[in-house]
Amino acid sequence: MKALNQKGRSPIVINMTQTDWNEALTRPSSMVSTAALILGFWVIILSIVNIVEGAYSPGNKVTWLGFLGLSGDAFAANDTGFVIDDAVFAIFGIILIGAGDYGMKKANTQLDDGGNASSRGAVSWILDLPNSDFVKNIIKAESMKGAISSWLIVIGILYYIVWSIKFTTWVDPGVYSVMISLVAFGFALNVSSKVE
Repeated sequence: MKALNQKGRSPIVINMTQTDWNEALTRPSSMVSTAALILGFWVIILSIVNIVEGAYSPGNKVTWLGFLGLSGDAFAANDTGFVIDDAVFAIFGIILIGAGDYGMKKANTQLDDGGNASSRGAVSWILDLPNSDFVKNIIKAESMKGAISSWLIVIGILYYIVWSIKFTTWVDPGVYSVMISLVAFGFALNVSSKVE
């Protein structure tokens, strides 16, 4: 298949494998990889909470396959012990963490002067978090948009955690909607502050 160059302005026809499509499919972005990593950690935490005390409400646990509409009931009494849904959901979390780490390594591979490749995966990302723009914006922001964006994300995450601990319900759609609104608006402000 043949296509015009990236901007579509040149009459020179190039092979489709020379465009960004191949690279976009084989080299995931840092943002998607970070989202997979964070989602994977969240899934693992929910799995642990569900096994220990039940993630739905006091005394009730979530049967994840039912909750996602893949099988029977969505909730069960917490005294049912370990169910296969807990293992499936935890494995899903591990896969997300692995995919996020792999994507980060692919997206952040750099060559040094000697031609040796170095990859920066999830561990490097976690260790570099204190030096990130996100944390710097919480402590001392360069712009008001940057400060507000970071604080909205922190407030959204803290709201979810505090509400879930206080009321022992980790899968409340109302709490999710408030948290997601705050976090999404924070991310949007963050992106918009970097564009300026």
